[in-house]
Amino acid sequence: MKQKNTLFKALSLTAGLVFSVSGFAATSWNMAVGDGGGSAQEALGLKFTELLSQKTNGQYSAKLFVNGQLGSEQATVNDAALGTLDLSIIASNNLSPFSPSMGILSLPYIFENINQAQKVVEGPIGEQLTKDAIKNANVRVLAWTYSGYRVFTNSKRPVKKLEDLKGLVVRVPKNEIMIDTYKSWGINPTPMAWSETFTALQQRVVDGQDTPYAAIYSMKFGEVQKYLTDIHYLFLLEPLIISESLFQEQSAEVQKALTEAGKEATAYSLTWLQDKEAGIKKELVETYKMQIDALTDEAKWIEKAQKAVWPKFYEQVGGKEKVNQLLRSLGRKEV
Repeated sequence: MKQKNTLFKALSLTAGLVFSVSGFAATSWNMAVGDGGGSAQEALGLKFTELLSQKTNGQYSAKLFVNGQLGSEQATVNDAALGTLDLSIIASNNLSPFSPSMGILSLPYIFENINQAQKVVEGPIGEQLTKDAIKNANVRVLAWTYSGYRVFTNSKRPVKKLEDLKGLVVRVPKNEIMIDTYKSWGINPTPMAWSETFTALQQRVVDGQDTPYAAIYSMKFGEVQKYLTDIHYLFLLEPLIISESLFQEQSAEVQKALTEAGKEATAYSLTWLQDKEAGIKKELVETYKMQIDALTDEAKWIEKAQKAVWPKFYEQVGGKEKVNQLLRSLGRKEV
């Protein structure tokens, strides 16, 4: 028995040294996070960092910089591509200018529920989107943040039907698909960087915006927005990306740790959203006195957006067949 225990200890010691034979100094990478503390982005980033540290016996970790401290989300994609930034968590729509096929995730009403979003990004389509990002943007998707549906907020009036949007000045990301989605609903939105949004809402430069519940809470939008409308046009998926150059510099063991930490953090993000979103919604009502309404005519929103927007962007996202491939994988009717 003593001999077996000695052998077990020796094997454990050997495994523990895998990540320390190249040196004793721990490595800490910088991770850009667009949203604030308490967001789904932060939750994924913290979990990923915890897992990476565990899997490398404390040799590798990451430091989070929330609230866009390291630049706008699109700017951090460029920085990661150039190798001047290690990691970043960004909305998929902010990656699509660099890797256009990612835009398929932003087509209005492409996902009917969270299970469909999970099936796509964690399956073959998600794998292909990662390959495309490596090829087109020199960044690799390690994990996916499940941030929830982008819901609409504004400071002027309740929005319960499509006609209620008229006259409102709405901030949207600098993303063609999302801009055209609002145009299909009859208004000209105002493209604006995420980092500028709170100030623009506060100063009434714009009346409203859309983003998931967790981001509304973490960014304290309740301080400057009164009315919230549950819309379901875009389930926001926010990849954690790493500079592909940095990834390729790592040993096979570290690459494996990064990949495994990403998969486990993705699963955690899904559970986090399911556990937290209802409480966040309640907090927005109780703390900020936000009024939450449901649409009475969302079928009209769906029809207008899909008819006007989808055909325009088939080629950009990889072709109509790519869209049909996604729809088939979800058991939905092809276009």
